[in-house]
Parts: sequence; structure tokens; C-alpha cells
Amino acid sequence: MTRDRLLKGFEVELFTGRHDGRNVGIAATAREELKGFVTEPDHRNLEYVTAPESDYGPLTEALLSPRRTLRTWLESRGLTLLPGSTLSLGDATQFERSDPSNPYHDLIEATYGTDVVTASIHINLGIENPDQLFQALRLVRCEAALMLSLSASSPFLNGEVTGVHSQRWLQFPLTPARVPLFVDHLHFIHWTEEQIAAGTMHNVRHLWTSVRPNGPERPHQLNRLELRICDLITDPDCLLAVTTLLELRIQQILRDPTTHDPMTRSSLSLNELEQLSLSNDRTAAQKSLEATLHHWEDGRPLQCRDWLLTLIESVEPLAAELHLSERLQPLAAILDEGNQAMRWLAGIRAGGTIQSVLIESIEAMEAEETRPVSAPVQHPLG
Repeated sequence: MTRDRLLKGFEVELFTGRHDGRNVGIAATAREELKGFVTEPDHRNLEYVTAPESDYGPLTEALLSPRRTLRTWLESRGLTLLPGSTLSLGDATQFERSDPSNPYHDLIEATYGTDVVTASIHINLGIENPDQLFQALRLVRCEAALMLSLSASSPFLNGEVTGVHSQRWLQFPLTPARVPLFVDHLHFIHWTEEQIAAGTMHNVRHLWTSVRPNGPERPHQLNRLELRICDLITDPDCLLAVTTLLELRIQQILRDPTTHDPMTRSSLSLNELEQLSLSNDRTAAQKSLEATLHHWEDGRPLQCRDWLLTLIESVEPLAAELHLSERLQPLAAILDEGNQAMRWLAGIRAGGTIQSVLIESIEAMEAEETRPVSAPVQHPLG
């Protein structure tokens, strides 16, 4: 039962470093010696991309195989892969260029500094119909905070506990500063052209927001929704669970846009929805699953966990129809035990150090790459 599922692919950003959790940059050399990896402006992290798949089965191996290749290469140099989405123990005061001759990297360093030196996961879902794509974008924009809350994994920076759950999202520059909920494709085209002309976007790629349309020739030719808000999720079962929830929400609006499109369903204006979404994103970055958010339907406050439980319950019939119920099950453990950031902070409260919780997670990350691929463990969602 894959014909009704959307194509899915991931952009995975990873930090490299020592087994004690300290960052070490080696991305430029890795790109030269390994196929399938690309550099970011700072050489302490690098990226790989998975090919689009409609079935969830092949995605686990697609996510893990490049990690194993990179890990083997790193081990010969006494290095490893690091969990987390910020420079937890690294030096965030210095930009370490991966390509000193790249003029675009000059711009990035001069404009943003190390605020952009982060690791994350971008989830791409294929939607070729423009009207459906922008309906889905409006819904996901208004619920992106929920996805950040499930994925938060950056409570540390520069060897300090920051006091928030996603330091990455709070420090990463949103560009342009204001991005509307787009009415349709033409609105997006005109807005993009205006931003480039005004200099608030340097090129068509320079749209850094929680979710954006993407495609082979932006802004004119689009074929997918790209969720950019999530922190790095290293556990493939958890990542695919978040992806499943995202896909099912999109499937709901594709089937019934009247019920699920904030542009027609909400009592708030599009400008008010833009501000509500920004506020929810920041609040989720601070407290994630413990946050009080505001629902896009009417602005009413509700607890993040309660909203997620309601959302999961609402997609369960569709999940059963598409044979995706088991894929949702790891969400129960996240809601019960906390996301990565919350588990790390619990370790600190129990007497651990940033370094000790990182070392434990480095070992767990490696174990993820060697465990047998199987159906997710089932947990009750009540």
C-alpha cells in the first residue's frame, strides 16, 4: 500500500569530532575522499541526502548507510559522529571555513557568524500540484512547533547549559525576517522576486524558515514541501515516526482541505497566523513538549503534549488505512520519556555533565547503526 503515500527524502546534517564530544572539523577532506557528502560553510559539519522513496521500508537503510560509511572513515582518524544540533562543547566564537575561497561563504560568515553552525534534519515530501502544495505549507507552517518539540536536541552551547531545548532554532537566522503564509503559487513567485530585488534574499535558496516550498527551479517549478525546523534526530525509528505524523497531516489536508487549511478554517487573519506560528516556534524551542502553545484555529492556548496526543488520535484511522500505524508508535516513548534535549537535561539534573551525557549518546548513536532493522516497538499512546 504505497501508491497513496508521498515521496519522502531527507537532508541530514551531522557534526564530527572526538569521542569525548568535542567538535573537530574535517568536512572538506571527507567530501574529497567520500562520495555523497557535501560541505557546509563551516567544516565541523557536513551533509548527505537520501533519494526519495514512497515506502518507509528502505528509508532506514538509506539514513544509516551513509553514516556507517562516514563513521568508518572517521574512525581511522580517531574521530566519530556527534549527536546534537549545536556546538555543545565546541568553540562557537570562531568560524572555521570549509572553503575559504567561496564568496558565498564569505557572505554567510560576515552576516551570520557561527549562528548558522548547526546540525539538523530536513524532511522533504513530494507534492507536485501547486494548489495542494500551498495548502499543505500553510498547515505545516502552523504546526511546525509540534515537530520541533518532538525533535529538540540542542540544549547546550560552548560547554554551557543554555536553559532552552532547541538552542539551534533560537540562534539560527530566519531569513527574511518576515515570511507570510502564501495564498498560492503566484503569491510565492511575486514575493520571492520582491525579496531578491530588495536584497532581503540573496538568491532563491536564501529562504530560511520553518517550512518552505522547494523544487528544481524555484520559485517557478516546485515539487515538494521541505520541513526545516527539526533538530537532528539520530534514531531512524523516531525520525520516521515524526515523518509519518507529518505525512499523515498532509494527507488529511490533501483529502479534505476545507477542514484542515488554516486560510479558510481559522478565525485568525493570515498576518495573525504568521505571528502565532513564529511565537509557537520560539516557545517550542524554549520548552518543547512542556510548552504552552496556541492553536491556529482560534488562538486558544493548549499544552504541546495534549495537542500532539489529539493530533495523533486524529490521524490514526488514516494511518490504519495506509498501513502506517506501527510507524507512529515511537512517538509514545518521546511523549512519555521526553525528546533528546529533555533526556540530556534530566541526565544533568541527576549529576551528570554535558560531556558525560554526550559520550553516552555518542555510543547510542553508533549502536543505532548496528541494530537489526525491524518494526518499531509498540507503545500505548494513552
